[in-house]
Amino acid sequence: MRAVHFGAGNIGRGFVGLLLHQGGYELVFSDVAAGLVDAINAADSYTVHEVGDGGTDTQVTGFRAINSAADPEGLIAEIADADVVTTAVGPTVLKFVAAPILDALRRRDAGAAPLQVMACENAIGATDLLREAIIARAGDEWPSLAARAVFANTAVDRIVPGQPEGAGIDVTVEPFYEWAIERGPFGDNPPHIPGAHFVDDLAPYIERKLFTVNTGHAATAYLGAQAGFDRISDALADPGIHDAVSAALEETSALLAAKHGLDPADLAEYRSTILRRFANPALPDTVWRVGRQPLRKLSRHERFIGPAAEAVERGLSADALLVAVAAALAFDDPADEQSVQLQQRLRTEDAEVLASDVTGLDAGHPLFPAVLEAFAARTVAVRRH
Repeated sequence: MRAVHFGAGNIGRGFVGLLLHQGGYELVFSDVAAGLVDAINAADSYTVHEVGDGGTDTQVTGFRAINSAADPEGLIAEIADADVVTTAVGPTVLKFVAAPILDALRRRDAGAAPLQVMACENAIGATDLLREAIIARAGDEWPSLAARAVFANTAVDRIVPGQPEGAGIDVTVEPFYEWAIERGPFGDNPPHIPGAHFVDDLAPYIERKLFTVNTGHAATAYLGAQAGFDRISDALADPGIHDAVSAALEETSALLAAKHGLDPADLAEYRSTILRRFANPALPDTVWRVGRQPLRKLSRHERFIGPAAEAVERGLSADALLVAVAAALAFDDPADEQSVQLQQRLRTEDAEVLASDVTGLDAGHPLFPAVLEAFAARTVAVRRH
């Protein structure tokens, strides 16, 4: 069995690639970073180091890498003969992944088992986005190719921090992980991934993860940066930040319970588990890594505005989420392009126009007045300096 994975970075090697290896797949990593591709191809194995309670070391073998920029034809040939394709490249990159997958489907033996495609991204319906991009490229040709692939959405969860200097292609991760995959598209032939679990309704899993893990992680980063902390674990050790993050997650849990019927006691236990993971002092994670790309994280269907908007629409509180939004607006990292853009726009643009453009909310939405207040307060603060 062969799996082609787009994105040979830390998530690709330390999570998705690891579980595919444990499922018995021969791994082919696809990446555009020539140095990383060369390093992978020069190694016979790499080690995934789990740090924290219950952590173990796992050796991964049976892999190679291909430079998709330098050898697009080689990549297409690998996909055409693969059983599984996965991604961990970021939702905005999926449209570029679509092209080689489509070309591979054109070459795939019509009698072969369908290629099983799963986008493992921090986004709702990421595989749907990839499938739509492939169909758009195929146009009228798609009906003749549709039976050659099946597409399943997934929810993935594992903290993979920035890696220590000199680690090579080894990866340091936390012990906890979750990979939920929708069962329906595969029928009686799901991929063999022992570490994953297949579910009939993925939506609650995706939103539980996005609105708890991603919301909580980013809130810790922004509140921590605002308070002068560097490490995520140190920020969460601060009682005030811990309470503020907990309050935001209580609001997202209330939404999840109301929307999906999830048990409040189970959600409370899940929140507790998540906060313990963030507090793991063995993870060398920083507020700057977790907080990067604030413009994306403040967008309409992301980890703050998404649940906050749905909460107020249902008459639920979003006050603590708005505290995190205000902290995100104050995130000022000269090394992060989106942070620089956000701070510049706060200095120069009208607060109401900017608030609507960044968050995707119109002035008539019940959350907008509170969001506008946060943007207006930040514009005043930056323009004073």
